[in-house]
Amino acid sequence: MRPGIIPAPILNLPWPLLLPVIFVAMFGCVVLYSASGGHLQPWAFSQAMRFFIFLGMALMLANIRRESWKSMAFPIYGVICVLLLIVEAFGAVKGGSQRWIDLGIIRLQPSELMKIAIILAIARLYDLLPAGEIRGWHAIWIPLAMIGFPAGLVLLQPDLGTATMIIAGGLTVMFLAGLPLRLFIGGGLAALAALPVLWFTMHDYQRNRVLIFLDPESDPLGTGYHISQSKIAIGSGGFFGKGFLHGSQSHLEYLPEGHTDFVFATMFEEWGLIGATALITAYFLIVRYAMNVANQAPDKFGRLLASGLGCTIFYYFSVNMMMVMGLAPVVGIPLPMFSFGGSALMTLMICFGMLMSIDRANKRAGQFL
Repeated sequence: MRPGIIPAPILNLPWPLLLPVIFVAMFGCVVLYSASGGHLQPWAFSQAMRFFIFLGMALMLANIRRESWKSMAFPIYGVICVLLLIVEAFGAVKGGSQRWIDLGIIRLQPSELMKIAIILAIARLYDLLPAGEIRGWHAIWIPLAMIGFPAGLVLLQPDLGTATMIIAGGLTVMFLAGLPLRLFIGGGLAALAALPVLWFTMHDYQRNRVLIFLDPESDPLGTGYHISQSKIAIGSGGFFGKGFLHGSQSHLEYLPEGHTDFVFATMFEEWGLIGATALITAYFLIVRYAMNVANQAPDKFGRLLASGLGCTIFYYFSVNMMMVMGLAPVVGIPLPMFSFGGSALMTLMICFGMLMSIDRANKRAGQFL
């Protein structure tokens, strides 16, 4: 097709990001359509509408200048910390967890937004520090406090999976900023030593998830039911899958949460290894885009923010897939743009909007080199 046929604004969109993002979201809607027995409601149609609304939001966020993200970093972090405190005081309770603020038209989950806010704030912190102070004591305890405060509030909800993502995202930016590896090794050893204390502070259902991860066959009809049925669905999918609308585990409701946390098992049963390979490839293309944006950024803030967001996306899909295959404890992390839900989808689209914003800044900077 000749370039003149396509308007320049469309040609200039970051298609290396948008194409895999649209593929994942639409593939997810197809799987949700099948999971509901071949109906657009209650999941596929609403998920598609949310995606396109949030995609428009991401394209608008792409127009925000990198300097504006710098100036908003700490205020955004502070506002979301306040929202987490409001959740503790007045948050809506669902399924025994207090994680949402009920705004009437939408139930906002501030802990999801903190996954981005912590990366944004810590990237800005290290951007402000001179290179000679990166390994100073204040370059360690301040970001650790910034990570620990919201993570602690999220643990109180309780939401171990989201708290883990917040900690992982913050520590990733600290590592990328240039802190010595020995600090992370020492911190890891200290965390291992603290595991007995952590064990006794966990809720019963959280301890059960760890025990089931270690021995899923110990209670196949109880706490191990989710992971057992997930493995059956994945194993029965084989190479080519059972075919669209022919997944027995999800359609006969043997697979719990087949449209949310365990949607990967629903997909694998019908689309097999072929579908899983296509999905994982699309996720890696998204992560590669983020890392390319980080490599091209002319300043420390852009590099840390883009690489931190890319790593967070990687954590999202890798932990979820490991979880449904029994390679990690079930911690309630959704599959990006695939699992049904609004808060996680909105968070990811904000993430993509920020990446496109940094990419535009990189291209503007390149024009003056």
